[in-house]
Amino acid sequence: MYLIVGLGNPESDYSKTRHNMGFNVINKLSEKYDIEVNKSKFKGLVGNGLINGEKVILLKPQTFMNLSGESVVEVMNFYKISEEELIVIYDDIDINPGSIRIRKNGSAGTHNGMKSIISCIGTENFCRVRVGIGKPKEHVDMITHVIGHISDDELKSLNEGVEIAVDAISEIVKNNIDSAMNKFNKKKDV
Repeated sequence: MYLIVGLGNPESDYSKTRHNMGFNVINKLSEKYDIEVNKSKFKGLVGNGLINGEKVILLKPQTFMNLSGESVVEVMNFYKISEEELIVIYDDIDINPGSIRIRKNGSAGTHNGMKSIISCIGTENFCRVRVGIGKPKEHVDMITHVIGHISDDELKSLNEGVEIAVDAISEIVKNNIDSAMNKFNKKKDV
């Protein structure tokens, strides 16, 4: 069983922001595989279903980004999920919009949601799918860049990355992370 976590902030205020790429991927997975993510449990919104015949739990923590780990660790403990079965999807400023990168492990970098998860579960050894949002333009501060609203034109580019991430997660679940890294990490330069 895989726990697939998308990072974001509660959607009513933040749905059209760069910081919600993880939620956007979960929404697309939910739609594609007919998994309703609507049960309020474990400090998040949760849905259970199948992707390529494999049982999965989709999770959108509702704790706000900086406390995402609280929700993730509750689900992992309840379902006895190991770090090998955890996939976390989040936005990354070091990757261009429309691109993704998959990693097996690593530090949180500057991402507070990832810092929270690593702190709560006690390891950096889990799969992450980073969806590119690009760096802020000159004279735009980081907070405005990640949680400020975005134009429809830019949203189209960001959504290309969301679609690629959905395909990559399907590949991870169907085959494995190495297969997904070989297929998707060479798509579009970062």
